[in-house]
Amino acid sequence: MTFSIRWKVTIGTLLVLICGLLIARTLAIRSLEQEEITRSGQILETRTGLVAYGLQPFLTQSGTLASTPQLQTAVRDLGARAFARVTVVALDGLVLADSAVSDNNLSTVENHLARPEIQQAVATGRGTDLRTSHTTGERTLYLAVGIGNANRTKPSGFLRLGLPMTTFDHEVAKLHRNLALAFGIAFLVAVALSVWLARSITKPLSDIAIAARRLANGDHTVRIRTGSRDEVGLLADTLNQMTDQLRGKIDELSEDRAQLLAMLTSMVEGVMVLDCRGRVLQVNPALERMFDVSRMDARGHHCSEVFRHPQLDTLVSTVLTNRVNEEDEILLQPIGRCLHIEASVTACDRENEACAVLVFHDITELRRLENIRKDFVANVSHELRTPLTSIKGYIEALLDGAKDDPGTSTKFLEIILKQSDRLNLILEDLLQLSKIESGQILFKREPLQVQRVIERTLAMIKPLADKKGHRLLSFVARDLPAVLGDEDRLMQVLSNLLDNAVKYTPGNGTITVAAHPVADDLERPTIVTALELSVTDTGLGIPEQDRPRVFERFYRVDKARSREMGGTGLGLAIVKHIVEGLGGRVWVEANAPTGSRFVVRLPVQHINQPA
Repeated sequence: MTFSIRWKVTIGTLLVLICGLLIARTLAIRSLEQEEITRSGQILETRTGLVAYGLQPFLTQSGTLASTPQLQTAVRDLGARAFARVTVVALDGLVLADSAVSDNNLSTVENHLARPEIQQAVATGRGTDLRTSHTTGERTLYLAVGIGNANRTKPSGFLRLGLPMTTFDHEVAKLHRNLALAFGIAFLVAVALSVWLARSITKPLSDIAIAARRLANGDHTVRIRTGSRDEVGLLADTLNQMTDQLRGKIDELSEDRAQLLAMLTSMVEGVMVLDCRGRVLQVNPALERMFDVSRMDARGHHCSEVFRHPQLDTLVSTVLTNRVNEEDEILLQPIGRCLHIEASVTACDRENEACAVLVFHDITELRRLENIRKDFVANVSHELRTPLTSIKGYIEALLDGAKDDPGTSTKFLEIILKQSDRLNLILEDLLQLSKIESGQILFKREPLQVQRVIERTLAMIKPLADKKGHRLLSFVARDLPAVLGDEDRLMQVLSNLLDNAVKYTPGNGTITVAAHPVADDLERPTIVTALELSVTDTGLGIPEQDRPRVFERFYRVDKARSREMGGTGLGLAIVKHIVEGLGGRVWVEANAPTGSRFVVRLPVQHINQPA
């Protein structure tokens, strides 16, 4: 059974009080009894001497005592005068006379030689004892002395006086009652005082315990209020200061943790924290997206169990074993994502502390751009080298003597002029593409009627189409909404698409230009949000694997045929940048059974939108 501090203090105080009262009672009774015994002994000494003097006449000449009626009468009279029990005992212990025994019963009184006071009197001439009398049943103080003639060294018998302690016992009983009453009152007062004292001590402690429990549950606004200025008050003030400091530390840690979580959450780079055994302590959302894992599944598990990437496992093992910073690049299959990893080691003393921090940089786009740059440089070099090589070759041929033949020199000069035009076209396209990408070309935002743009572009392309016997068709819906754009740039887009269609479509093919409104919002299909232009041909078509890359610079499906057609490889890249600059998008689809279909989607001008 568990007691509170209040009851422990109360019960302990009462036990101490009870023990003190019992000890005080015992000592008081014992002291009083000793004092009474001493006083009664002195009285017995005096009365015994007087009684012994009164018994002198009953001593014979030989110094002996005899049991006679006169002796019994004298003893009874002396006992009444001395207010004590008088007993005369022979040397052999036979009771010769006793004031407390009738004459008829005197012969039945047992031998008194074994009485303690008689034994002491036999040994020393004087003996005392305090006990309950077998004859009277009262607690009696006895004093026994030897009696006899003065000229005899050996007593003739023993005189014993017994002083009853009845009065003293009554006084002691009365004292017990008074002490019990006094002790009872003192006990009740002590109970009240001990309860008050215990409460005055334990109430602040209880308040402190309740405050500590609330503090443990996260309530940092708790305050301990106490009016005492003792140790309990000092403890309460100290706990209040600790609470304030703890609240400040927790707020600071919470703020730091919130800032850290905000940084980790907003970081584009993936972050993973490992302990000294390689178990995952923390990952951020970016890393979850990179590896398609969840934080709950990763935390507490070994890195190799979560990510299962041999190269990453090797890096982690090296970092944790050698305790050195490392860097590496890994490739995630089958998505082909490239990650650059920076692993840093931290000082850790305990098992669950952070030991290594790995930062994952997604460099997939960077590597792709590097590859595009490499391809671009290679393609530019190749595209520029081809006409330059041709020009150089024909110039050398002219210098070697071909200039002396007018027909040959004219033919060579025409070829040189053609290659120069091609080189100039490549440079113009590169310059235009560079200006578009750098934002140097500003697109107009004017309402355009797409039908007129299509008619002007078809009129410009028709001579080229007629040379190859192509048929140009136009399907333009009536009442097309106007689009916001740049008429010259939109004509450039259509002319590039139509020029490619004419080039890569075998003779007597069909090229179709179509325009119709579309609704991108599926919930409101009646509201037109965009206008779709398409250029469809019946040419060679684009293989499925090459279709996503046709808008890259210098990308060619059939490099030999493209150079034969005289293209620069930049037309579709320019188309894509112009369309995106006008707020639209462009893509290519397969045109069954042959050919390709290029689609341009542009936003329309809304009624409430200013021109």
